[in-house]
Amino acid sequence: MSTFTAVAARPAPNTSSGALAWCRANLFHDWKTTLGSLVIGLLLLAVVPRLLNWALVNAVWSGGYETCQAASGACWAVVHEKFRFILFGRYPHEEHWRALVCTVMLLGLILASCTREFWKPWLALLWLAVLPAYFALMHGGFGGLRLVETDLWSGLPLTILLASLSMVMAFPIAVFIALGRRSGMPAIRSLCTVYVELIRGVPLISVLFMASFMFPLLMPQGFSIDVLVRVLAGITLFAAAYMAEVIRGGLQAIPKGQLEAAATLGLSYWQMQRKIVLPQALAMVVPGLMNNFISTFKDTSLVAIVSLYELTGAMGMAMNSDANWRPFRIEGYLFIAAIYFVFCYSMSRYSQWIEAQVNKSKQR
Repeated sequence: MSTFTAVAARPAPNTSSGALAWCRANLFHDWKTTLGSLVIGLLLLAVVPRLLNWALVNAVWSGGYETCQAASGACWAVVHEKFRFILFGRYPHEEHWRALVCTVMLLGLILASCTREFWKPWLALLWLAVLPAYFALMHGGFGGLRLVETDLWSGLPLTILLASLSMVMAFPIAVFIALGRRSGMPAIRSLCTVYVELIRGVPLISVLFMASFMFPLLMPQGFSIDVLVRVLAGITLFAAAYMAEVIRGGLQAIPKGQLEAAATLGLSYWQMQRKIVLPQALAMVVPGLMNNFISTFKDTSLVAIVSLYELTGAMGMAMNSDANWRPFRIEGYLFIAAIYFVFCYSMSRYSQWIEAQVNKSKQR
């Protein structure tokens, strides 16, 4: 006859969720991780208080440059003093309302395009209506509005315009280039390959320099294309080359059996690409495409080389035009860095939302 033997008490299992469990798993998993966490923590304790004192406690939020020179903290008063110049650059001061309206209008169009409820056929018509209105209001010359040439467009409106239009126009070009690189026709495949390798083999600065200074030399006498159009075309073609390679990676990931099955069903080449191949390929490369979009948005700062002053260039002009505020340019650059971060982080989060929507079909 067996006798009952009590089991010795055992310790409770470690918590598998919550902040304590996360710290245990990520910061104190073993002695190496613990040592690294302690070293980084000590560095943060030494740096963060000083940074907070400089940025917040001892900072100057308003007043003149004399107040900033006497203070020991950051001079955020420079943003208060120069924010209109930073945001709108050389655009005429009394016409800043036009630049603001155009910026809000274009941002609203972009937000509508990113919202599922607005994915309707009339969205394309909205783009066709808003873009001409943007250019008309920015340029003026009618209805009593002052004429403002494109070389005076600068600041945040120019950054958003270059980034959004180049992305919109580069995407269809990239799709056709990616399909062309996988084409069975040697001439088309070779032409697309040469385009991609040629564009990717030079920096964007070279493309902008060619579009702004060299391209006009090749035009007939008396014929000229606006510098904004040339720069926009250069950024678009540059972004399309990189985007095409991202899309081509998604195309190569499609199993060959799906193509054979589509051909067996009698689908034409374009029906196969539109209904089977491209939806799956583009869903696979959403992170890569968004990375390309973010890179294009930040690369707009390079247009300063061709005398178009977007957000970064306008910031430089705002500081260089006034020697009294020039010592506090770091605060100004931190301000535009925050603007870039908001836009780039928003695009990153939207990319994650798109991925979640795409993955719903795989969870069924």
